[in-house]
Amino acid sequence: MNFTSIRLITADFERLTSFYEQLFGQPLTHYTPTFAELRTTGATLAISHTSTLGPFGGEQIASPAANRSAIIEFCVADVDADYQRLTELLSTAVVQAPTTMPWGNRSLLFRDPDGNLVNFFTPVTPEAQQRLAKKAA
Repeated sequence: MNFTSIRLITADFERLTSFYEQLFGQPLTHYTPTFAELRTTGATLAISHTSTLGPFGGEQIASPAANRSAIIEFCVADVDADYQRLTELLSTAVVQAPTTMPWGNRSLLFRDPDGNLVNFFTPVTPEAQQRLAKKAA
């Protein structure tokens, strides 16, 4: 089994997709006016409007902007450089500025416009770098 994607359900599709496009400095692939994806080597971040929930049983199955249990994580080459690049975009969204965590990752934690926690991290200790290398193999 392979974990392939996570989908964020939003009531404001344009706002959320625009945020992620600015965050990553590239456009998401828009398959419909209410569904877009950002593909990475490890997995895909999908974003869709609540109106796309019809085939799954209707809009009542997911509540946009209500996540309080998951963190969407992206391994980046240099979390400090990304923090500097994104200062304006994340001005009121930063939960934790870049900090070296006990498990060896340097981490920037912030919220997207819907309140979802997002973590940009860079492995900085040899142990953390080795763990990441094992996952990639």
